[in-house]
Amino acid sequence: MSDTTLVAAALGLIEGLTEFIPVSSTGHLLLIGHFLGFNSAGRSFEVVIQLGAVLAILTVYFGGLARVVIDAPHSAAARRFLLSVLVAFLPAVFVGVLAHGFIKEVLFETPMLVAVMLVLGGIILIFVDRFAPTPRHHDAAQLPISVAVRIGLFQCLAMIPGTSRSGATIVGALLMGVDKRAAAEFSFFLSIPTMAGAVGFDLFQNREILDIGALSNIAVGFAMAFVSGMLVVKWLLDFVSRNGYAPFGWWRILVGSVAIVMLLA
Repeated sequence: MSDTTLVAAALGLIEGLTEFIPVSSTGHLLLIGHFLGFNSAGRSFEVVIQLGAVLAILTVYFGGLARVVIDAPHSAAARRFLLSVLVAFLPAVFVGVLAHGFIKEVLFETPMLVAVMLVLGGIILIFVDRFAPTPRHHDAAQLPISVAVRIGLFQCLAMIPGTSRSGATIVGALLMGVDKRAAAEFSFFLSIPTMAGAVGFDLFQNREILDIGALSNIAVGFAMAFVSGMLVVKWLLDFVSRNGYAPFGWWRILVGSVAIVMLLA
C-alpha cells in the first residue's frame, strides 16, 4: 500500500469520526492535509469522501426514514418533518451557490483561518452548552418550521472552514430551545441533503479538473468514512445526553491552538 493510500485511509477515518460531532471534519482534513502535503484537484477528495458519512447516516436511520417517506402522503407529522429538513437546508443552498468559488479558492486555502475558527468555535460551543435556554423541544422529528429555518441559517456559518456544519446547527438548535440529544439528531438528518447537495455541486463545478487517477484513494477514503461514521452516529446521541458538548469544545481549542503554533513556527 502506497504512502498516498495510507494518508487517504487516515483522512477517510478522520472524516467519519469528525463529520457528525461539532469539531469540523473539514477543518481537520484541511489542516492534516496541509501538514502532510496532501492535495487533491479542486479539493475533490475532501468533498467526495463526505458521501461515505452520508451513507452511514442513511444506513443507521434507513428504517425510520423509509417509514417517513412512505407515510408522508397521509401523515401530517411526516410531511412536517420532511418540510422542516427542507427549509433548514435551503439557506445553505443559496449561500453555497453564490459563494462557492470564494469558499473553495480562498477560505479552503487559508490554514490559519481554519485553526482560528476551531478555537473560536470551541469557546462558543462551551459557552452555549453551559448557558443555553431551558429546552422546549425534545423530538428532532417534531421541530416547528420556524425553528428549523433558524437552524438552517446557522448552518450557513459552516461555509467558513473550521466552523463545523454540525457545530453550527447544534449551537443554533440549542439556542432555539432544542435539547442536546434532539439537536444532534436533527443535525444528522439535515446533513443528508446538505452534504449530498454540496458534493454533487462541487463535482459539477470541478468536472474539468477532477483527477481520475485518484479514484482509488477516494474509494479508500470513502470506505473508511462510512465505517467510522456509522460508529460515531451510534455512539454520539447517548454521549451528549450524558456529557453535553463541552468536551468537543475543549478538543477544538486544543487542536486549533496546536495548529496555530505549528503554522506560526
